[in-house]
Amino acid sequence: MNKTILFALLCSTPAWAAENTYPDLPPLNQVEAALESHLNVRLAERGILWEQGNQRRLESGPYEFNIRAGSAQRRIINNGQNLKEWDIALERPIRLFNKASLDSRIGSESVNRARYALGDAQHEAARQLLKLWFVWQREETQNQLWQKQTELLNQLTQLTEKRVNAGDAPKLELNQARAIAAQAIVSQQQAALRSKLAAGELIKQFPSLTIPQQTTLIAPQPINHDLPYWRAHALEHNHELGMIQAESRVQSLHAQRARTDRLPDPTLGIRHSNEMGGNERVTGLYLTVPFPGSARSALADSAEQQSGIATERAEFVKRRLEDDIRATHLQASVSYDIWQQAHAAGENMRQNAELATRAYGLGENSLGDTLTARRLALESTLAENLAQLDANEARYRLLLDAHELWPIDAHDESESHEHY
Repeated sequence: MNKTILFALLCSTPAWAAENTYPDLPPLNQVEAALESHLNVRLAERGILWEQGNQRRLESGPYEFNIRAGSAQRRIINNGQNLKEWDIALERPIRLFNKASLDSRIGSESVNRARYALGDAQHEAARQLLKLWFVWQREETQNQLWQKQTELLNQLTQLTEKRVNAGDAPKLELNQARAIAAQAIVSQQQAALRSKLAAGELIKQFPSLTIPQQTTLIAPQPINHDLPYWRAHALEHNHELGMIQAESRVQSLHAQRARTDRLPDPTLGIRHSNEMGGNERVTGLYLTVPFPGSARSALADSAEQQSGIATERAEFVKRRLEDDIRATHLQASVSYDIWQQAHAAGENMRQNAELATRAYGLGENSLGDTLTARRLALESTLAENLAQLDANEARYRLLLDAHELWPIDAHDESESHEHY
């Protein structure tokens, strides 16, 4: 990867964004390395280099100098003389009027579009990283929860065994407690397998990431700003929109270029000939001008329609992105409220489970009621943890789309508003 390009891209993001740390996300240096090595990002970097080469080609123009040479033999019938003759010419087509300027602008805007494409590739890779990271966190959180549940059920089994030995409980309860504990072990093993599979998929996509030993759950934060704020920031930094708008400008320039091609470019040349066996030497200039046909007008009309299509596509993408931003903001806001409700329910269920376990130890509660309380506490805690992860992921996705999560911006803002 071109290190100079990456450094410039990273530096284009506000400095305050780089100072934000998120303990439940991968370290920033690992995120940068993961995105840098992603295949789509490397391909997009190649696209910039390709467009830069294409820009040099357009600025140089499609025409080159040509050399024409020929020889002939003149035969004079009256005296039977055979005279050798030859001629040589140097010629080159010339771009008329503003064609060279338009070609240069097409090349520059195409490079601009490729930079937006790189930013879009980095953004999509960041979205994929965030998604896979939370898929793993969900599975690993369930694994840890089942591990804790297994420990609690083993402790309950030991307590039941003591009560059976003391004659305070029938042996049937011990068998029931052991069966429930064994089922918890199976559930924990299944959760551990899902966690390993999720971690494997994450590492396959982003090999430079380091998977921690366990998840770090943090309390979600509310969404502080309203929808217009997030819509404005997301659209301002959206690389897909910038890319499609740059494509619209490129197609508009191509349409202008096609209109100028209705008038063909002339060819200017200089010619020298040796005639009459060297008795005549002729040097002069010549100009060749093609007669334009209907194909040139048809090409200009086609380019004009292509420009219109690109403009309509840019408007369609903008509307789709606005809908996406609205949905992401709604999901982040509602997910926080859901987590608050799930947290309150989980606290109550866990307290009930602790009370039921202590009551069972004192002989004041049945094993069935105690196991039911433990199961409900497990289900409530699981729902709480998943709601917590959903809320955090939705908020991070909103921050990512607004470029307030990670300092990653693959487009130089000094060039993003270059219009012709």
